[in-house]
Amino acid sequence: MLRYILALLFLFNILSAQNLRERGVEIGVLTPGPQNAITDVAGIKVGHTTIRKGKKVRTGVTAIIPHGDNVFQEKVPAAMHLGNGFGKLTGFSQVEELGNIETPIILTNTLSVPTAADALIDYTFSFEANDDVRSVNPIVGETNDGYLNDIRGRHVKKSHVLEALANAKGGKVEEGNVGAGTGTICFGWKGGIGTASRKLPEEMGGYTVGVLVQSNFGGVLEVAGVPVGQELGQYYFKNVIESADGSCMIVVATDAPLDDRNLKRLAKRALLGLGKTGGVMSNGSGDYVIAFSTAEENRIPYQSEERIQEIKVLRNGSMTPLFMATIEATEEAILNSLFAAETTTGQEGRKIEALPVKKVMRILREYGKSP
Repeated sequence: MLRYILALLFLFNILSAQNLRERGVEIGVLTPGPQNAITDVAGIKVGHTTIRKGKKVRTGVTAIIPHGDNVFQEKVPAAMHLGNGFGKLTGFSQVEELGNIETPIILTNTLSVPTAADALIDYTFSFEANDDVRSVNPIVGETNDGYLNDIRGRHVKKSHVLEALANAKGGKVEEGNVGAGTGTICFGWKGGIGTASRKLPEEMGGYTVGVLVQSNFGGVLEVAGVPVGQELGQYYFKNVIESADGSCMIVVATDAPLDDRNLKRLAKRALLGLGKTGGVMSNGSGDYVIAFSTAEENRIPYQSEERIQEIKVLRNGSMTPLFMATIEATEEAILNSLFAAETTTGQEGRKIEALPVKKVMRILREYGKSP
């Protein structure tokens, strides 16, 4: 009898779970943090504003705050890596030049990037300590949600961006059809916001890597190495009129003490995680990675009387575990965005189905990848 009850409880947990790991499928070999989210990197906050209006507005904003509130006064080392450049990522050149970011990161839809950038300037100016600031490098990334969303209507307002920043908090991160993922599509199914993390063993430094993605791209879906897209009969090239175009924004955070050079190397590895899900970085895809370190000792003060700043950075020879953590967390974050998303109907009655999770779990069991 007890065995029967335990079996029922296990089945209930599997059916009520949202993300992949909660369903008993583990990606990679490293251990996630407590929340399996980018917020496992201490101090990071994430906020969403989800905009659903009538039958045609399906969009939103996601905000990632690296630490505290006033990032401008304590900038963080950062780097960006461009996978395929069919996209609009504001702030790229200054981050490349100076190796830091000075605002939170905003994700939204393609045509709302200027509005979000303007809102980030307002946000920066809202701090009394920034009263003398005359230049701001806002960081805004995007994917195009114009199939489900009335993107030309430009329904994201500055108030929505400021709301996402105000809502930002640590702990559990909502995934799927929320924020900047409200109207996105991934592998032909409903995409969205996904997140995951990895915690290195103490003998490897004990550092945490967290990833958050906005998934909106195509290819041939693989889950834990299983050709799920082929098994379900939905993938790029099955029908020549199907498109793999779209984009993926990837934000990588770590508490490891890294400079911008090694953050650039870390960012490059995130695209390996995208590739492991079956993404192809098509001609019409904007695939960008933003990587930053929250290590307090390496923050860059806006003003200082010291001519020289001393920092401590991890040696090159200690980077490989972080590379692996980034690859695993990126792969799982993308899959989580699919598993958490829900069927959505948008403008002109267009409908995108959620990933058929029950069928996927059956396929994974057949391949020995699921309980």
